Amino acid sequence: MATRKLARKLKKSNKMAIPISVKDDKLLLNVALTSMGSKGITVAKEHFAKLAVDAVKQVAEQKNGKIKADIDLIKILKKHGKSLDETELVRGIVIDKEVGHPQMPKIVEKAKIALLNAKLEIKKTEFDAKINIDTPEQMKLFLDEEEKMLKEMVDKVAATGANVLICEKGIDDMALHFLAKKNILAVKNVSSSDMEKLARATGGKIIANIKDLTVDALGEARTVEEIKIGEDKLVYVKECKNPKAVTIVIRGGAEHVIDEAERSLHDALCVVRNAIEDGKIVAGGGAPEAEIAKQLRSYAAEVGARQQLAIEAYADAIEVIPLTLAENAGLDPVDIMVALRTEHDNTHSSYYGVDVFSGKITNMLELNVVEPLRVKQQIIKSSTEAANMILKIDDLIAAKGMEKEAPKTSKTPREPSDFD
Repeated sequence: MATRKLARKLKKSNKMAIPISVKDDKLLLNVALTSMGSKGITVAKEHFAKLAVDAVKQVAEQKNGKIKADIDLIKILKKHGKSLDETELVRGIVIDKEVGHPQMPKIVEKAKIALLNAKLEIKKTEFDAKINIDTPEQMKLFLDEEEKMLKEMVDKVAATGANVLICEKGIDDMALHFLAKKNILAVKNVSSSDMEKLARATGGKIIANIKDLTVDALGEARTVEEIKIGEDKLVYVKECKNPKAVTIVIRGGAEHVIDEAERSLHDALCVVRNAIEDGKIVAGGGAPEAEIAKQLRSYAAEVGARQQLAIEAYADAIEVIPLTLAENAGLDPVDIMVALRTEHDNTHSSYYGVDVFSGKITNMLELNVVEPLRVKQQIIKSSTEAANMILKIDDLIAAKGMEKEAPKTSKTPREPSDFD
């Protein structure tokens, strides 16, 4: 009964949450900035925060009356060179491949894109076959027939009006030659995940058989261009109309800088996604934990008996967050916790937390330090489940020990000795 009441008490903590919508760019930006406050890219955190907000908003969709943002639709590509500030959001997909033939155009405007999940090659027979060629004329006829078949495939692509072909599988060299003659830009051996993102970004359909390729299946983009970055060549499919998949190309001078930037960006994307989907955020700086601990101690006094001690211990555990913040900032944890509890008792505000820069208890909303409600809920839920598991293991070990000691209570009579 007490556990259920405690759960209800914790659910009431949702009242301290602040509503947020997908249009609240400033609050979403603050959520992203808070997540990157302790990361190694502070010099460019404003730029990365804006990229994270723009990217998540771009892939967000309304489903069954709720907003869903799948961050797996945000491709992150790392490339050395330039600085972190040169990191860019491409409203489309960047493919880590080069154009399939040197005579193909390197840039196509108003692109009509065919997405093909089939080989543009002559299919091999499913059984072993032997062809006897006795004269050069027969060889020429054989090669001409293969060439004709490949040309028909290319003509089928061109007939739809496509000027860009992106293929998940291989393309024969002869087919690439014919595509180049028709001024069609082609990219081969593209990963399946990139193909799915391309379909979401361009509005095209992935076709499994070239015979089924039609005008309606084509995707669109304003520009498809091959761009050289360092020693690598990339194909940018960009400026798509309302794309539901995008790419962030991270730039940086060293590998460890780019890796740290990727970790920071991923955290920012996750917290912005959580804030948009849940529509609720809370103050940071340990403010929610201090408020929950205050409510728990108040509830513990109502319960009384031994359960009061357990609830107070739970409150102390939750306060570890602001306590750790104070210690990491080089502040006196005792003074900080006393001041934090006093502020929450006197102001009746759940927004006061630890300002690690000034060393004072401050309203975190005024400092723009905010976090998604989901993060705080998950912290409490996960830590509580972990503590319960440890306690259960402890009980099992104790029970096993009692079972082993039970037979030792019955002693057998001892034979009398000469010393009795």
